[in-house]
Amino acid sequence: MSVAAAAILLFLILDPLGNVPVFLSLLKPLPPARRRRVLVRELLIALGVLLVFLWLGQWVLQAMHLRQESVSIAGGIVLFLIGLRMIFPTGEGLFGDTPEGEPFIVPMAIPMVAGPSGMAAVMLLGSQEPERMLEWTAALLIAWLATAVILYSATYLYRLLGRGVLIAVERLMGMLLVALSVQMLLDGVAAYLKS
Repeated sequence: MSVAAAAILLFLILDPLGNVPVFLSLLKPLPPARRRRVLVRELLIALGVLLVFLWLGQWVLQAMHLRQESVSIAGGIVLFLIGLRMIFPTGEGLFGDTPEGEPFIVPMAIPMVAGPSGMAAVMLLGSQEPERMLEWTAALLIAWLATAVILYSATYLYRLLGRGVLIAVERLMGMLLVALSVQMLLDGVAAYLKS
């Protein structure tokens, strides 16, 4: 997988357009200057978590005696479920109910930006080809930067595009994520059958 393909995959998993309405509702009670600080803080926390999973995920897998095939299959299943929830959203949103007050780590940093599928995807990238860690880090930084730009300009995007367009884009991203998850699942099963 190329750096560009990995960055696109991670961008789809991070789902910034789908998170715009949720981020706006979570940040609405805060003063505008505080919103920016909270958003930057949460995005940096999410990046830190994803980098830890990318760089240390391989050793976690080894310590738990998990094979790469099982992570690929599990990651495919998680991505599939998240993709389905993006296509067919429930009333409480993609990640369930959100707590009141100023968000800190949960739910904005984790699981909305650095969710289980993102963690599984970066662990899978790092464990499958550990010699390419700098490339995977670059892909993660590209995807995170694109996500940060979109979420930082969420208010303008929401006004410009409207809720209907954002919902349509999120459903399209969900379809792409479902297709990618099926490919991950099939790759994991094929690798397991070969071994």
